[in-house]
Amino acid sequence: MFKKLNYALFGLLAIFLLNSCRVENPEITTKEINDHIKYLASESLKGRYPGTEESNTAAKYLKYNFVEGGLELIGDKGFQKFEVVTAITAGEDNYLKFGENIGTLNVDFAPFAYTKNTSLETEVVFVGYGFVIETDSLQWDDYANIDVEGKWALILMGDPETDDMNSPFAKYAGERDKLITAKDNGALGVLFVNGPVFDKSDKLIGLNFDKTLSNAGIAVINIKRAFADLILQDVTIEELEKEINDEHNSVSFLSGKTLEATTDVNQLKVETKNIVAFLEGNELKDEFIVLGAHWDHLGLGGPNSGSRVPDTTAVHYGADDNASGVAGIIEIAEKLSQQKDLKRSVLIIAFGAEEMGLLGSSYFTNNPLFELNQLKAMVNLDMIGRLKDDNSIMISGTGTSAKGEALLSSLNADSIFAISMQPEGFGASDHASFYAKDIPVFFLSSGAHDDYHTPFDSPERINLEGAKSISDYTYELMLNLISREENLTFQEAGPKKRASGSRRFKVTFGIMPNFTSTENNGLGVDGVSKGGPAEAAGMKKGDRIVAINGLPVTNIYEYMSRLSKLEAGTMVTVDVIRNEEKVVLLLNL
Repeated sequence: MFKKLNYALFGLLAIFLLNSCRVENPEITTKEINDHIKYLASESLKGRYPGTEESNTAAKYLKYNFVEGGLELIGDKGFQKFEVVTAITAGEDNYLKFGENIGTLNVDFAPFAYTKNTSLETEVVFVGYGFVIETDSLQWDDYANIDVEGKWALILMGDPETDDMNSPFAKYAGERDKLITAKDNGALGVLFVNGPVFDKSDKLIGLNFDKTLSNAGIAVINIKRAFADLILQDVTIEELEKEINDEHNSVSFLSGKTLEATTDVNQLKVETKNIVAFLEGNELKDEFIVLGAHWDHLGLGGPNSGSRVPDTTAVHYGADDNASGVAGIIEIAEKLSQQKDLKRSVLIIAFGAEEMGLLGSSYFTNNPLFELNQLKAMVNLDMIGRLKDDNSIMISGTGTSAKGEALLSSLNADSIFAISMQPEGFGASDHASFYAKDIPVFFLSSGAHDDYHTPFDSPERINLEGAKSISDYTYELMLNLISREENLTFQEAGPKKRASGSRRFKVTFGIMPNFTSTENNGLGVDGVSKGGPAEAAGMKKGDRIVAINGLPVTNIYEYMSRLSKLEAGTMVTVDVIRNEEKVVLLLNL
């Protein structure tokens, strides 16, 4: 009863706030931008996490403002609903047994988040590090002359040269890569185990959702060393790891022992939505220019949320990320609605679940409400609320059309901005989903800051005049795209999807690191490569990198370790010390 009463009061409050933000002025104003941001980034909306009651209230607020701004709702009364996975949980049926030894979940074993839910009782085969490598410089086959068909493959985590960041084994050492190799050789299950060199504490893997909805197709379990030793009996994991590391030779053998196990993990699915509306054009009304921004954020943060302070549970307001961008598209669309002679139609979309992997924009482009060939360009606003004193903004996707850069420069002739143009169409925001469908894109942002993905990204820290200026500039961009004689012609500018593969280093910052420092106070930057991500983000020679995505970098080894875990097509924050002051840069990898 109390919960229902709370929601009722919350609904009344929402209605009051909605009415307080009624459209009174079709112009883009700092007051209205401020009103939108303060509401969307309020304590009551608890960080707009997908699937929560608070996120539903936020979605209703956006729908209301689209209608009040003169837009026509499409989809399911303005909503395009879809499901997302917000967590992976262990089910009740997880089971592990060897002989009379029954394992305890999260003590002796843990399923991987991407395991197939299945039961398997079969022989265990030890296959070392689970490598099959055939290169000019390295030949290694842990499956040679050993039969794992229909069996468990017991595999060591890591590689024989774990501490060598330049090891030739590094690009084969990922669990996913080893899993695929085991499947290729006929294994029906994989048991991963930590040797003491790889992980002395022998910590079991957590159920971390890696945003991949499909499972591995076979059972995948992490077991403790002690349990693996019970299975092997005549030799220990520690001895095997040492032998392989010391001798650099493959060691594989049939154990002759049978293991019984059941894996059971559950995907927690919730419903979220895109909010979609449009303005109908005239002469070319069947052609659309898309204006979008994502409206979700990180909720209360915590581990695996994307928070840069994952040990803190608190409202992550997301005022800049991305209440500022949403406020921008509401105001721009409202002003466009006053234009009575729009040549082309305008599609306005507030995307859900962007922080979970561009899920809302991906869902839209795979389930479009119009034919994709009707979408002639897409403009995306993400984090436009922290314009710096130098008036610098980043615009990505400038190379996805032949005339994109010239268009932006002409619009900036009478503007205040120092624009950093990046040609690539793929990136860590919703425009990437449209670029992947051969649609020219523009992604505008005022860049990163120290409050990014923390509870400190709050409304009072927004540069309202800056957000208005970027919105005004975007309005002119939209008006040009809507009114121009000919549509922009799409052209490829970089990869169309996140790079895959098993290489240890999938990305580069484009810097020359200082390899000689022994002070453990960060990584010095001795040079910045022209045209690289670091230069585009504003990194300078003499900067000292102290953190990547909020994780500390004290020396070259920590830098290399952090770099090895990054993916192409993502955006990262890099904290640098410059002239004794901390500067936060946003790198598009």
